[in-house]
Amino acid sequence: MERDEALALLRRYVASPSHIVHSHATAAIMKKVAEHLGEDAPTWEIIGLLHDIDYDLVGGDMDRHGIEGARILVENGVSEEIAEIVRRHNHMLTSDYERPVEIALQAADSVSGLIIACALVKGGAIGEVTPRTVKKKFKEKSFAAGCERQRIRMIEALMETETFYRLAIDGLTEVRGELDLA
Repeated sequence: MERDEALALLRRYVASPSHIVHSHATAAIMKKVAEHLGEDAPTWEIIGLLHDIDYDLVGGDMDRHGIEGARILVENGVSEEIAEIVRRHNHMLTSDYERPVEIALQAADSVSGLIIACALVKGGAIGEVTPRTVKKKFKEKSFAAGCERQRIRMIEALMETETFYRLAIDGLTEVRGELDLA
């Protein structure tokens, strides 16, 4: 599946502007992490785009989230491999993440909100956010309180968190227009 096809599929199932932004952010981070690890960056980007494709459908029902997403993807001709990663990404139903793509998705899914919140504090300027900024805000539990920090820490199995923050910031910088950031 090409990126344009994934975007069209995402827009067919997800109406919430905030979820579209979250999907773009997660995809950008996944792409950068894959490049850094020598993995298949276009596929990881697609996974990031489509990981929450069922969110509007399930309406916050975390017992169905991921399961419905995998079904939607298979019905639309997306590979079983991608569908299975999407199915398993719901950390409330699955916890045994060992594959780099699954670990990266957990971390990217959660860090995207933290870094965007850092940018918003700086007037929406993603270029003003540094790994040091993210590290400092990570320690403040009340900042971006919905960000699940233990999921971000999972990336330590693949790289240092400072490297991850740099990659994530670089990814978000590349798609800042789609995120309404400066």
